[in-house]
Amino acid sequence: MQLKKEIGLFSGIAIIAGIMIGSGIFVFGSLILTRVGYALGLSLLVWLIGGIITLFSGLTYAELGTMFPETGGYYVYLKKAYGKKTAFLSGTMNFVLASSGSIALLALVFSDILSYILPVTNYVKWIAAGVIIILSLINYLGVKFGSLVQKIFLVAKLIPLIGIIVIGLFLGTESVTLNFIPEGGLTVTKLFTTIGFGVVGTLWAYEGWTNLNTVSGEMKNVSKDLPKAILIAISGVTIIYVLFTFSIYRLIPLNDLIALSEGGAVLPIPAMMSVFGNTGMYLVFGAVLISVFGALNGSVMVFPRVYYAMALDQTFFKSFKTIDKKHQTPSIAIFGSMVMSLVLLLFNVEQLLTFVVFTGLIFNTLIFASVFIFRKKQPDLKRPYKVWGYPYVPGIAIIGMVGLFIATLVEDLVPSLIGLGVLVVAYLFYTFVIEKKMKKGE
Repeated sequence: MQLKKEIGLFSGIAIIAGIMIGSGIFVFGSLILTRVGYALGLSLLVWLIGGIITLFSGLTYAELGTMFPETGGYYVYLKKAYGKKTAFLSGTMNFVLASSGSIALLALVFSDILSYILPVTNYVKWIAAGVIIILSLINYLGVKFGSLVQKIFLVAKLIPLIGIIVIGLFLGTESVTLNFIPEGGLTVTKLFTTIGFGVVGTLWAYEGWTNLNTVSGEMKNVSKDLPKAILIAISGVTIIYVLFTFSIYRLIPLNDLIALSEGGAVLPIPAMMSVFGNTGMYLVFGAVLISVFGALNGSVMVFPRVYYAMALDQTFFKSFKTIDKKHQTPSIAIFGSMVMSLVLLLFNVEQLLTFVVFTGLIFNTLIFASVFIFRKKQPDLKRPYKVWGYPYVPGIAIIGMVGLFIATLVEDLVPSLIGLGVLVVAYLFYTFVIEKKMKKGE
């Protein structure tokens, strides 16, 4: 029994954009503005550069996805480029920390925002658990049903984002000075470090672009729709992020922007309150809830497909390759992912964020490098789509990942060390358990 091919172009765009647009664009505005020394023009530039690096990364992924249109995404590429052990380490790290951690993180953010609207502060983790369980059940009912939810919430989250952009552009009264010189002056060295540090911050908000490849085996026309979906979704999200940030600057005076950013404020809230009073605050809360819910649904949909692919490869629990006869979904993988995500609710948001990003940085770098490996070792392999700008585009993507990895290791040492610890344990388990079974033919 095989998984149904139910995902078209719009569904593909909805999966990528729906996961990318979560809480990041609402929350990280203060962080980026602080990192670039409150230079408004420079902050818009780093948001744009972050989007371009993400686009280059996505286009690199598109070549791999059309070469190997199989459910499992990154696991498949790592296995073909480096062997089963590396692929197993990536899949296990994602199951134990990154992917399950991403689901737990989004669920916690959702319930935390909900607590600002409803008196549920004492039940935040219970609500997070409930949302994870509900969305797991929805996606168990079929990829078509899950992608329908994704489409609905993509449209729903775009409405308030575009609304805020329109309000800022046409009702905002502040004259935005596009200053590219940060506080304290500028040298050539400081220019690159300031921009680099700012771009690292934006990349957190662009996370999620890898996930359509994970379900590429369930796309109707993967060779045409996968590259198109990646290009349209990432380009569209980049434009939205830049315009959204600019519109916020149109609504808040510069001195207030600086003061709010120093305090780590969620900038869209005072921006909307300047126009609508307290109603504006609740409008932003509602927008964040919709965005996070859509991102969470997309994550619950795509992550279990990797564990399903691993089980087929005999490098994960055998039961995870089970496909439900009625709904044709990887049911055990979906519910296994659900259980692991529920366990990770024991950690806090900051720890989960590091788990998610740290794992992705290690293996995304290897995945981008695999494009060079496949071009050299398998030059005649059919490539329905070739990443344009090769070798520069994948090279820039690799540099971006390495820079973010170093920043994460420096800024969040303890959670990073936990991630490395899980990696070591997974390596030992594969070496002394799985490899021995393979040699015995079990």
